[in-house]
Amino acid sequence: MLNLMGKRYLYFAISLAIIIPGILILLIWKVPVSIDFKGGSLVEVQLASGKLPATESVYALYEKLGIGNTQVLTSGSDVLIIRSEVITEETRTQILAELKTLADSEVVLRRADTVGPTISQQVTTRAALAVVISSLALVGFITFSFRGVPNAFRYGVCTIVALLHDILIIFAIVAIGGQFWGWQVDTLFLTALLTVIAFSAQDTIVVFDRLRENSGIFRRLEYEKLVNHSVVQTITRSINTQLMTVDFLLLALALFGGVTLREFAIVLLVGMVSGSYSSIFVAAPVLIVWETGEWRNWFKPRSAAAA
Repeated sequence: MLNLMGKRYLYFAISLAIIIPGILILLIWKVPVSIDFKGGSLVEVQLASGKLPATESVYALYEKLGIGNTQVLTSGSDVLIIRSEVITEETRTQILAELKTLADSEVVLRRADTVGPTISQQVTTRAALAVVISSLALVGFITFSFRGVPNAFRYGVCTIVALLHDILIIFAIVAIGGQFWGWQVDTLFLTALLTVIAFSAQDTIVVFDRLRENSGIFRRLEYEKLVNHSVVQTITRSINTQLMTVDFLLLALALFGGVTLREFAIVLLVGMVSGSYSSIFVAAPVLIVWETGEWRNWFKPRSAAAA
């Protein structure tokens, strides 16, 4: 049988090698937040000529009108997506007229959104609350479901540890995307995040449920071997389910779905891969370290730990 759990500290090292740089990236570059969470205006226009004006000229236009926090993105060859601080309807009309002159083409307004600071603050608070409540509900559900197993609460906590692992990796990816490709944390990102939490928790629960079944069958088996046996039994199911039903579809969306869906698909794809990894190589090893009391020897001298 594969001895997956015997290499648990290698898995911890791999996770830390990804998470620590991710935290540094978040501290240095910050999380790029969209108008959904910080307030502002979005203008999406389509040019009839199919030729976009130079991005620099659009930035110069907004600067001339005294509008700050401007970000210009393109979709295809004829669509401009411009995010900025809050603008009035009169200013938006002026922008459309100026764009028509710049591009020497008819300009069609496809979308215009404005989110005030009060609404954005409410969205931010409720988004954070949704993540916290869903995490606490998972701990409660798992603790109740595993009530027949000793230390059932630990199974719930280990699931949350795996979820935190996935969340940090997702935020690091978005911070990198925001720096190089203009990605932002918006409501679509929140949808992807909650979806990853649900799928990751499901994978972890499948592993832990098999562990619960095996604990009643192999009563005399050493705990580490029991967990390893349960993981080996479920790993094929986890990998095949993710690859066949989700990952290939998301990869296709990321490659061919267009700029509007690309960020969502990539974030979801990275989250799904991380969720599959964490349910097997993070949650289960953390449970072993906790259940066996292995962590007590981490900071002791080598000779004392061996004794």
